[in-house]
Amino acid sequence: MGYLAELDRRLFARVAAGRLRAAHPVLPRLSRAADHGLLWFGTAAVLATVGGRTARRAALRGVGSLAAASLVTNTVAKWTVDRRRPLVDAVPLIRRPVRQPVSSSFPSGHSASAAAFAAGVALESTRYGAVVAPVAAGVAASRVYVGVHYPSDVLAGIVLGVGAAALTRRWWPPRPQVPAQAPRHVSAPALPEGRGLVIVVNSTAGTGPVPVLSPAERLRALLPGAETVEYGPDDDLGALLGQAARRAAEAGGALGVCGGDGSVNAAAAVAAEHRLPLAVFPGGTLNHFALDVGVPDIEDTAYAVTQGEAIAVDLARATPTDGRPGRPIPFVNTFGIGLYPELVHIREGLEKRLGKWPAAAVALARVLREGEPMSIEINGRPHRPWLLFVGNGRYAPEGFAPAYRPRLDDGLLDVRVVDSEPRLARTRLVLAALTGTLGRSHVYTSVQVRRLRLSGLHDVDVRAHDGEVFRAPDALVIDKLPAALTVYRPAAVRNEVLQTARAAAEAARRLRPDVTPVPPDVTGS
Repeated sequence: MGYLAELDRRLFARVAAGRLRAAHPVLPRLSRAADHGLLWFGTAAVLATVGGRTARRAALRGVGSLAAASLVTNTVAKWTVDRRRPLVDAVPLIRRPVRQPVSSSFPSGHSASAAAFAAGVALESTRYGAVVAPVAAGVAASRVYVGVHYPSDVLAGIVLGVGAAALTRRWWPPRPQVPAQAPRHVSAPALPEGRGLVIVVNSTAGTGPVPVLSPAERLRALLPGAETVEYGPDDDLGALLGQAARRAAEAGGALGVCGGDGSVNAAAAVAAEHRLPLAVFPGGTLNHFALDVGVPDIEDTAYAVTQGEAIAVDLARATPTDGRPGRPIPFVNTFGIGLYPELVHIREGLEKRLGKWPAAAVALARVLREGEPMSIEINGRPHRPWLLFVGNGRYAPEGFAPAYRPRLDDGLLDVRVVDSEPRLARTRLVLAALTGTLGRSHVYTSVQVRRLRLSGLHDVDVRAHDGEVFRAPDALVIDKLPAALTVYRPAAVRNEVLQTARAAAEAARRLRPDVTPVPPDVTGS
């Protein structure tokens, strides 16, 4: 340890004696800007404001990682290792901070925050991470340059920050930067300028700030040859989709839908029935199916439509078997009974602030406090679960907060059941969710099957598929139609930064007609 301490002092002395013209005044200003995390909060605000969905997720994870690193640094690490700050006599006065910090020198809090934010951003997007990383490195280096930390303090802070970012993966798994696998690239008509495409736009979908350009306006700018039909609160969505499908079939084109997962599910059923390709334009709040398919932005789908690039995905269905008349209920994402629909609603309202795993734990505690288990039969065997989840394809991660699908054509149903019969089931369930170990809990079962029979559902009050509540029969069979749905998707991942810039330019042109228009990129990268 004596040798390392001496090496630390020598390295600090060399930096203090150095005269790097390019580093001054950049590093001192960076150091001041990062005080109290202001630099990173500002960066997160910029990402969330001008970036797309990936940028917002990156900003949120970066801030969460920073908060975790700051908590550990300031409440544990600095109190555990009380190290005196370096002597600043050799550091030029112009480089020193106005107020010298008096807390422990080990580890560097600025370095921990910088590394945590950069690593958190990089977990969601390597592109955004590559932009933030040099700034974070500059902040870490500045702490030695201005004379407030030894090099080892900075290295320890970096390790702590990266570790804090990595730890967020346990409770909130990052979405893969590549879309779900679906090797069945299929033939779909290429529709230049969208000619032959009929799009039903659900203008009531989505929450949050109203964009400058509505989804319908963006679609008209990107695909001027397409027909857009806006669905309002007084319209019948099923009827509109049926009429749109018939017109698309007559034109030899495709059916399009812009809305949330409920709208997409309704359109998928109609498209499969009419054997039409489906163009999914994300216009809801969460857009689970669009993200899994690989069309996170309206421009992604517009490009795929003009190029005729598409994949084949499985379509799941729940078919009544109780003898009563009823058509199969198709779903593209999930089917749930019991407390699951209510739990998802609470979790999705909290996960932006808490992260997916903590939000799932809080939601679970709320619904279990007042909820009662169901008495049903699963594949002919009696069970008393609190909830049952069925996914169209295997979801990841394996725990209780399924986030995404690695494949869209695996032919499997992902069945997850929370059982009420084990001793202290409620307590064990909440503790397992909080610690991220629910996948190994005895009250939780996760299996993948190709067919599932449910009966005895007459006492089940809440049943939902793809976010829509419905009245199901007393008995049903859930299975899949392999590769039954053709969905437009670009063959290569598109550049979110350029797409966001083009959307902003188009919005500016609409507000200021004198601005030179930027043509939408639906024919190239």
